[in-house]
Amino acid sequence: MTESNTIRPSGSRLANHVTLITGASRGIGRAIAQAYAAEGATVCLAATNREMLAEVQASLELPPERSIVMPLDVTDRAACFAAVEAIEARFGRLDVLVNNAGIYQSKTFLDYAPEDFQRLLDVNLFGVINLMQAALPRMQSRGRGRIVNIASTAGKWGSRNQSAYNVSKHAVVGLTRCVALEAAATGVTVNAICPGFIQTDMVENLKRGYAAIGGADGDAVVKAALARVPMNRVLEPSEVAALAVYLGSPESAGMTGQSLLIDGGMLLC
Repeated sequence: MTESNTIRPSGSRLANHVTLITGASRGIGRAIAQAYAAEGATVCLAATNREMLAEVQASLELPPERSIVMPLDVTDRAACFAAVEAIEARFGRLDVLVNNAGIYQSKTFLDYAPEDFQRLLDVNLFGVINLMQAALPRMQSRGRGRIVNIASTAGKWGSRNQSAYNVSKHAVVGLTRCVALEAAATGVTVNAICPGFIQTDMVENLKRGYAAIGGADGDAVVKAALARVPMNRVLEPSEVAALAVYLGSPESAGMTGQSLLIDGGMLLC
């Protein structure tokens, strides 16, 4: 059965949608959880820190039947499959998967160890693969579903001192395109969001990382990077969340395989 793409009124765009959001304990993931809850979704909140997830769940002020907390390490493939099975058992289906869990590390290319590349790939890429392979067959069998992968502008361009991170995000962009092609005829859409500078702890991690590279001034590095952003500001997580609502809703039924930039115009320069 195909879903209707009728535009729904604000506050109900995700009504009756069961959603799983990884990395939901903070930053962009928390903002997406808040936006999805506000649009009527049932939200399954996943991250590694149970206490932080519980705090997010409490802040949503949803009735018990509309939210659950799921401590989850996305690098654990068996746990990812078990999480999707648990959602299906409790709610009967999973309508929207948001792959937001991710980590960041900056080093010069020659300073990265193979273990650094592997760690970033395990979380940023294989975490996405694990959950997509767990959720996609069930979505396809119902003829409907949305997968929203949170990539990065780092998946669209080259940049200094973060080659391992860029590799992982380029891979997510490529994976999104390939799976979208395979799933297109089954009623499942697969899209990615590529944020630029967003006001999260990743900006602080960037500062610390660059400070560790030859004693660079992290604040100066961020200031120089922002000089390349035509809007001349760091974006808010809520702005990414608004795009995630659209991609998770029936309104985006005709869109798949896209990697959408939300970067204040940074990649225009």
